[in-house]
Amino acid sequence: MNTPQLGIKANWQQFSLLVLVNAFVGGMVGMERSILPQLAKSEFHIAAKTALLSFIVVFGITKALTNYYMGALANKYGRKNLLVLGWLFGLPVPILLIFAPSWSWVLIANIFLGINQGLAWSSTVVMKIDLAGPKSRGFAMGINEAAGYLAVGAVAYWSASTADAYAIRPYSFYIGIVLSLLGLLMSLFLIKDTRRHVEVEAEKNAAPLLLHIFKDTSFRNPNLGSISLGGLVNNLNDGMVWGLFPILLISKGIRGEALAQIIAIYPLVWGLGQLFTGKLADHFAKKPLLFFGMFIQGMSILGFIWAHTFYQFATLSVLLGLGTAVVYPTFLAAIAENTHPSQRAQSIGVYRLWRDLGYALGAVLTGILADLWTLDTAIAAIGLITLLSAAVILWRMRPVS
Repeated sequence: MNTPQLGIKANWQQFSLLVLVNAFVGGMVGMERSILPQLAKSEFHIAAKTALLSFIVVFGITKALTNYYMGALANKYGRKNLLVLGWLFGLPVPILLIFAPSWSWVLIANIFLGINQGLAWSSTVVMKIDLAGPKSRGFAMGINEAAGYLAVGAVAYWSASTADAYAIRPYSFYIGIVLSLLGLLMSLFLIKDTRRHVEVEAEKNAAPLLLHIFKDTSFRNPNLGSISLGGLVNNLNDGMVWGLFPILLISKGIRGEALAQIIAIYPLVWGLGQLFTGKLADHFAKKPLLFFGMFIQGMSILGFIWAHTFYQFATLSVLLGLGTAVVYPTFLAAIAENTHPSQRAQSIGVYRLWRDLGYALGAVLTGILADLWTLDTAIAAIGLITLLSAAVILWRMRPVS
């Protein structure tokens, strides 16, 4: 049996296929990102912010738990098998959303979507890190996350525009049927497992084994704990943007095409920016990158409180996207840098558990604050929490020897 070679160039065919598959995964989220808050209000007459954001809570908790189990089971059952299983859970999502007679059906659809994202996105992340090897994992993560979030932004724009031109249902969800079928077929027939690449890297890797993967990744290891907290806060603020940003824009008189454009800017900049920021994580210390990325996020979110015009919101969305683009691939590259290859999938699973619980926590926190006080109160709280996370990274992270 030939020994697998590490590196993006040596594995460019499989790497490219995984990039395309992850774009399909991201498109599944983009399909509903810009329109579910509108669907909740227009068709199901849900006014309370806490109830409206319940779909993000369900999605976040389901995805977080699935991430954890994907990491725990990846070595036993294989990355490819979990990727295929993820797409099987993605198939019912657009059908449920098209025919949902009540909000509970939307919540069920988001349970399936959370499982789809947890299995499929996590599998592509781990498989690309396996293929890239230690010298290019930041760049690999930049490409992976860029593909996913460019697709989120592009499909979010398409869905919002389609909903504005026609109706939210059924046309805005047709693209999900196409994406889930293509993702499943490619994963079944074109993607190969990468466990042999892990074995090759493990033979040359001197990173110490973690004594307790869950505790060390969650909080006990200063680097891994800081990364897990940062990931949680990153998705906490993304959950706020996902659920409340369309409502904030509408409250300030921004609607139609302008609304669709602003909503798409943040994930598009986030996605495109990672093509460049991922490479930074291969050449520069990860601690300052993570600090400045989280700091820019926090300041941008606070700026939404005082923004009123299209150009103000567009500028802040660009800055928020840039801050997120800096930290997203760097978080994953830093997890890989601080763990042994044999424990990498499990540690990434724990990190992604905490990161995606941020969606649920962000939706609950911002919903409660917006219902009890105002949208501005919720936005201010999330912005300050993001700045606090930047301070923790600055204080706690240590250089990797």
